[in-house]
Amino acid sequence: MRAILSVYDKTGLVEFGLGLAALGVEIHSTGGTMKALAEAKVAVRSISDLTGFPEILDGRVKTLHPKVHGGILARRDLAAHQAQLKAHAIAPIDLIAVNLYPFVSTVMKPGVSLDEGLENIDIGGPTMLRSAAKNFPHVLVLTDPADYGPILEELKAGAVSQEMRRRLAAKAFQHVSVYDAAVAAYLRGQEGGFPQELSFGLRKLQDLRYGENPHQQAAFYADVSPGVLVSHSVTWAQQLHGKELSYNNILDLDSALGAVWDFSGATICIVKHNNPCGLATHEQLSEAYKRAFAGDPVSAFGGIVACNVPVDLETAEAMAPTFYEAVIAPGFAPAALERLKRKRDLRILATGPAVAPSPNARYLDLRRVRGGFLVQTPDAYPDDGIELKTGSQRAPTPAEVADLRYAWKIVKHIKSNAIVLARDRALLGMGAGQPNRVTSVRLAVERAGERARGSVLASDAFFPFPDGVEAAAAAGVTAIIQPGGSIRDQEIIAAADKAGMAMVFTGVRHFKH
Repeated sequence: MRAILSVYDKTGLVEFGLGLAALGVEIHSTGGTMKALAEAKVAVRSISDLTGFPEILDGRVKTLHPKVHGGILARRDLAAHQAQLKAHAIAPIDLIAVNLYPFVSTVMKPGVSLDEGLENIDIGGPTMLRSAAKNFPHVLVLTDPADYGPILEELKAGAVSQEMRRRLAAKAFQHVSVYDAAVAAYLRGQEGGFPQELSFGLRKLQDLRYGENPHQQAAFYADVSPGVLVSHSVTWAQQLHGKELSYNNILDLDSALGAVWDFSGATICIVKHNNPCGLATHEQLSEAYKRAFAGDPVSAFGGIVACNVPVDLETAEAMAPTFYEAVIAPGFAPAALERLKRKRDLRILATGPAVAPSPNARYLDLRRVRGGFLVQTPDAYPDDGIELKTGSQRAPTPAEVADLRYAWKIVKHIKSNAIVLARDRALLGMGAGQPNRVTSVRLAVERAGERARGSVLASDAFFPFPDGVEAAAAAGVTAIIQPGGSIRDQEIIAAADKAGMAMVFTGVRHFKH
């Protein structure tokens, strides 16, 4: 039996090499893998010994040779193939263990040039993996060190099952596919538009106990494409305490983080069922928390809390009386962490500080539909730069303008039809996900209660009828921000003027379905 071992991840390599050698396997290798095996006293020979040809072009060509690929691809059950191997003095190769250089982490280092990026594209490794996986009934192909032990056990027992061989082949093709997707994403860079063919490299982080409901299976995958932002995300956050994350926890954590990172200044967002039910900004984080909690204390129970600055002890003490599923922040003061840890099951996650995205990054949002995907660029419109156009007779006051802009930032994080009432950098009430806009207004007003009087309102899309404006006016709302563009805009403005309200238009909408 003959094997080629050439791996970047050397986890378990020596033990695997020793196990193969003990079974009498002839091992060939390259570069660092060969060095590691030789230093561990594993009998190993170079690829050049197998091919009779030296490595050339600075190592670009070493395994791309008929004596490698002929030995891998030859079918053992075809006499013609065996005769050709004999005629050309090619030895069959029975096992390939290859995993690929971490291309993404290399090209994401600061200052890496295109030439360096191209030099780090592995050609020989993926080619060997594809060859071995194609011929899996006769050749074992390994990409994952976790498979070394089980394969050694089966080899010791005399044979590796076809089921295992097939599973390893599928794993190898997937490994190469993720790698190729990363290279394509790197070369595509910030290129506009959408390519005719599109793939993503996903790597499983963990299996989940279940999906949205207990009868659904689920897992959590990370996008390992170059340039995908990894800072301040639930995907790469470190869990410091608490129970395992659930499918719904992850969705809510992502929504909460997406909201707080839209705001400058210490901001708290409380999310329930994927919608912010409390959000506030204040110089003191503990005061921001209290204001966010006041937005909807009933809905906050069992919710998710996100912060855009590290959590201090005072804020942790303020959170303590309420049951939450999880808290996520860039970090936690030691005393704050100890206080929160008193709740045995509370999931506590730290994202680390925000890091600016790579200049080559291009992010795409995906939405699954039956039989396909919808792909779009994220809703990252620069709202701070929007020129507000006053449509009403009364222009908003400077204080109202500040509140309107704050409410406008919140509304894009709430499911359509979305309505937000806000004042003094705090969410007072919201209506979300209703089939008509006036119902969302009424829900927002109901949640705000008496605090609606003197507040401002943000609507993620235009008002189709005056009824929503009239309901807001009756509750004491003084100003409205909305995209405009309805065929009834003049009726909407007239309703605002009748109530003495200010109304401004953004020309931009923020649907979130």
